[in-house]
Amino acid sequence: MDKIFDPIRKKYVALTPEEQVRQKFISFLLSERHFPAGLMMVEHALKVNGLNRRCDIVACDRTGAPLLLVECKAPGVSIGNDTFAQAARYNLALRVPYLAITNGALSYCCRICFASGSVEFLEDFPSYSAIG
Repeated sequence: MDKIFDPIRKKYVALTPEEQVRQKFISFLLSERHFPAGLMMVEHALKVNGLNRRCDIVACDRTGAPLLLVECKAPGVSIGNDTFAQAARYNLALRVPYLAITNGALSYCCRICFASGSVEFLEDFPSYSAIG
């Protein structure tokens, strides 16, 4: 199987379709939105309702608090209510103010206000300096 270098985990990983999407999104976060690599985690482990889960990408603010959760799907996997529900379940544990979902072709990003319970879908993906 082919491998690809993950700059966050600093190792080669199997190049699955989902991993290809994840690596392209990591590259986008690093080069175009200027997220610091040192404040990003890949396949971050967490517990949701007593079950072990892994988030595809978690970016933190400068204090180390989780800021952004990204759920990646393989190309061709449709992004629907199930995908948003999965990300929302993960966010029960992390409580990040920004959620993103991508399958490589389509990407969505939303801001969550926990005080009001509102969710705002963003037109464009914010830079780290705007949210970090």
